[in-house]
Amino acid sequence: MRIPRIHHPELLTAGHEVALSEDAANHVGRVLRMGAGQAIQLFDGSNQVFDAEIVQADKKSVRVKVLAANVDDRESPLHLHLGQVMSRGEKMEFTIQKAVELGVNVITPLFSERCGVKLDADRLNKKLQQWRKIAVAACEQCGRNVVPEIRPAMDLEAWCAEEDNSLKLNLHPRASASINTLPQPVERVRLLIGPEGGLTAEEIAMTAEHQFTDILLGPRVLRTETTALTAITALQVRFGDLG
Repeated sequence: MRIPRIHHPELLTAGHEVALSEDAANHVGRVLRMGAGQAIQLFDGSNQVFDAEIVQADKKSVRVKVLAANVDDRESPLHLHLGQVMSRGEKMEFTIQKAVELGVNVITPLFSERCGVKLDADRLNKKLQQWRKIAVAACEQCGRNVVPEIRPAMDLEAWCAEEDNSLKLNLHPRASASINTLPQPVERVRLLIGPEGGLTAEEIAMTAEHQFTDILLGPRVLRTETTALTAITALQVRFGDLG
């Protein structure tokens, strides 16, 4: 049996006993039905992996002893901040899950003029909590030991106006430049992905005012979730750690 990887929301120290979070305890105790003496692996976002042993487990709580810590750096040399105009249904969840697996460091959900998602503050906050859980689960699955930041949703123009020394890119089907024509080296990228209906002409002009470069992925028009993952992959191949 593969040793389960579990995220712990607080910093860990070898030699200490800790109680797993409610979600983690439910997964270990109720779903996996693990018990005292069995091994698990913990990570706390510090880019370390902690070997641990279950010392007590029931249906409501799980306590483990942290045995040893090892640095396990699986982060890309390319720092990627994805600004994703929110998509409907499960598409946004899919984008977040796969973007985390592909090495994105920060994700900011965005509102734009053609954004098809309309949520009040309460529902938006619940979505944010769900997206953060998806990011944690993606890290548990793919082996990353640093959980990407999922920021609160914000307006497109406010996000574009934030001070940032990254290379700023906007995917546009009529752009003349491509990822392969970008000059090297590039260490930081702020990547904007528009909504299913695309950005308006005014929004595209606004991104140019904030020094975003329009780039083209290819001759076909891709859906928004396909665009995000294709662009992230291409950037990681050219500037990151995908070979």
